[in-house]
Amino acid sequence: MALRSMLLAALCATALSGCMIAVDETHRFAPTPPLAHGPIHNDAPHGISQSRLGVLDTTMKRYVEEGKLAGAVVMIHQDGREVFSEAYGWRDREAGDRMEENDIFRIASQTKALTSVAIMMLMEEGKLVLDDPLGKFLPEWSKTSVAVAKDGGGYDVVPARRAITIRDLLSHSAGISYGTGPGEKAWRDAGIFGWYFADKTETVADVVKRMAALPMAAQPGEQWVYGYNTDILGVVVEKLSGQPLDVFFKERLIDPLGMSDTSFCLPPEKSSRLAVVYSAKDGKSERAAAPGAWMGSGHIGQGHYENGPCKAFAGGAGLLSTAGDYSRFLEMLRQGGTLDGKRYLSRKSVEQMSQDALVTATFQPGQGFGLGFRVTQAPGKMGNLGSVGDYGWGGAYHSTYWVDPAEGLTVTFMTQLIPAGGLDTQTKLRALIYSALE
Repeated sequence: MALRSMLLAALCATALSGCMIAVDETHRFAPTPPLAHGPIHNDAPHGISQSRLGVLDTTMKRYVEEGKLAGAVVMIHQDGREVFSEAYGWRDREAGDRMEENDIFRIASQTKALTSVAIMMLMEEGKLVLDDPLGKFLPEWSKTSVAVAKDGGGYDVVPARRAITIRDLLSHSAGISYGTGPGEKAWRDAGIFGWYFADKTETVADVVKRMAALPMAAQPGEQWVYGYNTDILGVVVEKLSGQPLDVFFKERLIDPLGMSDTSFCLPPEKSSRLAVVYSAKDGKSERAAAPGAWMGSGHIGQGHYENGPCKAFAGGAGLLSTAGDYSRFLEMLRQGGTLDGKRYLSRKSVEQMSQDALVTATFQPGQGFGLGFRVTQAPGKMGNLGSVGDYGWGGAYHSTYWVDPAEGLTVTFMTQLIPAGGLDTQTKLRALIYSALE
């Protein structure tokens, strides 16, 4: 890749004098097709300093050298053009297998963005509106209940004051957790707890149907509660489209967008490209067990993406993908719903998704939450660099992404570290990228 070679040469010629970098242009597989130079919706001049991106490059290498990360891929596009793309460290450190830019990652909650887009696509087909009650499509959800903690311990169960809506689910203000809250025992007793579905032998639709009878963690609309909201939306997609979620994704998003390495289950011929999962321990990273085990509200280990059972297609945290694939999806959003001349969503739907949708609930200082993404409202209050209106999210394996329409940016950071042990990689990544903008 000529751009990559130029970047590395520039790094050696500046403050990093004396370094020697070998550039291997031979990849194990064909790379993802480059992004087309689509229309730019912000007329402001954009630029990024290649020499300043050298600080990002050095920082990422240091994480690997210090053993805090086994490997990662960072991919940055500005106005549809690749400005930085680099693989660091190891896909499999113990085997000495270096990370490649087209290696495959478990993206966990980055799946939520695709499910949210799918819901908006169905809205544009006239199959729903955002204020539709969930019970209109899944009747068992017509009446729900809420667990209210008692002062002396335990909890009472009270009726929900209103119906849960599609908007509530998209903005995580439906009061639905991953089983935590005052009624946690009921959720655990029902065998429904945590974000991980890859080991389940029943469909997500079956789990969601049983979920409706359990007491929620908060009243609809009153709190921002992270949980099964997008998994439920995945079931709504199945109900309204008449297709399993994996088929809908493949036919409507994955194949048309050219996301050739994105799927719920890993094809056997791609097993050599699946990045190994590591866990933070004592400031270092160690290889996680295979397949691993449940810890807290999630699953720690290599998981069940390669050997199945491959029965539960979770719209909240189920996909595998590459940095290149996911960057194409983000570029579609940045371009207002189009890529390579094909429209997936209307410009107004993307605008709606990327604005704060919370009414009485709140998210975090300086940030709101839209229809699928956190949204920056005040970078000063957020405590890191950014732009008003940038939006994104991340995954349980310490990956993250965001889109910044004002600066023409899409950023994809892929790694496999769970738990991450408070590692500051994402915070530094954001600071160093914005520091490089001209």
